[in-house]
Amino acid sequence: MEELFGRLNGPIDFALWSDALIALAVLAVIALTASLLTRLVVVRLIERLIEHTSLRKESVSIGKMVRHFSNVVPAIVIAEGIGLVPNLPAQMVLAVESITSAFIVFTLARVFSDFLSVCNELYENQPDASGRPIKGYIQLGKIGIYGAAAILIVAQLLGQSPLLLLSGLGALAAVLMLIFRDTLLSLVASVQLQSNDMLRVGDWIEMPQLNADGDVIDVALHTVKVQNFDKTVTAIPTHRFISDSFRNYRFMKKWGGRRIKRAINIDQASISFLSDDQWQALRRFTLLGPYMDAKEAELAEWNAKQAEESEEEVNQRRPTNFGSLRAYIIAYLKAHPHITQRGTLLVRHRDPTDLGMPLEIYCFTDTPVWAEYESIQADIFDHLLAIMPEFGLHAFQQPSGTDVRDSAGAGAGAA
Repeated sequence: MEELFGRLNGPIDFALWSDALIALAVLAVIALTASLLTRLVVVRLIERLIEHTSLRKESVSIGKMVRHFSNVVPAIVIAEGIGLVPNLPAQMVLAVESITSAFIVFTLARVFSDFLSVCNELYENQPDASGRPIKGYIQLGKIGIYGAAAILIVAQLLGQSPLLLLSGLGALAAVLMLIFRDTLLSLVASVQLQSNDMLRVGDWIEMPQLNADGDVIDVALHTVKVQNFDKTVTAIPTHRFISDSFRNYRFMKKWGGRRIKRAINIDQASISFLSDDQWQALRRFTLLGPYMDAKEAELAEWNAKQAEESEEEVNQRRPTNFGSLRAYIIAYLKAHPHITQRGTLLVRHRDPTDLGMPLEIYCFTDTPVWAEYESIQADIFDHLLAIMPEFGLHAFQQPSGTDVRDSAGAGAGAA
């Protein structure tokens, strides 16, 4: 640089500088021409290559790769041609060569990064790509490319060997581990998630602790994006899927059905034995025919043994309206066209509470589709709530304002 400033401070030789400026202009024209030719050739070559692939010509990644690759050629032209420009100081030539070399390394890193993006696009167009996404590995590869490029760029600018810089990274290992802590955790999590097939794009997952309930729309190295059913998007760190629990409904969809697990609270005061007339009245229900025949035989055998000791009614077994309703529900669910018989089907009592006797229905629909599932479930419970009075039973509900008013009015009228 001292040589350059010395020339500038001294008498200016316009002939020498004019030669240098002309040579620089010619070098710039050659570099620009090389860039345009390279872009045209590369574009045409890539268009021919992608004719037999699932990629489109207007792919964003391909456009970036062509643009970045076309910038390499003029940089090489300048790096090789700057030394041929006459009357330039050696320090200036060295500085230009170092800067252009660093630029070439950086641009090539971007080209390789774009190439990985193209590979990811090709993979995502495959039919089974959602089952094993590779976006996390692609991002890890990009981090490695830019890390190596950063070392080479610094080596070029300092004029040192890259191996010398790498030897000094040992002392920075702890700092690098701290900086890339989330990246390392996410990498391990991505490997476990994909190797165990725990998460795919399109899965319906539920993670209440992070307010996530919806479909997975993206699985990346650092984050997993979930589009909730209210159309908001929750971004979850990938490593949280290993450290925290989550529910994946994909296997429910694969099985082809969805569970119904809901109870009706029965007013315990309405549970009673059935008289002979009430029992025979239940013969109207076709679904109860097999149950009633089997129950009559069972009770007759039992009561015949007890009659030898006592004929008191309290010592005999009698059918109840609650048991008859339970038998009816089982028969009704078995005959229902949208309740699959592949899964568990039962109707059970739960522990009595101050809100009544819970009668729980446990079965599976023949479809996992949410809207259809809700419709089937609603139809079943509509029917059961409406049929309960036929058995002399009532659903329990806490008194409302209307109940209190009617009760007060009835009391006043009696007085």
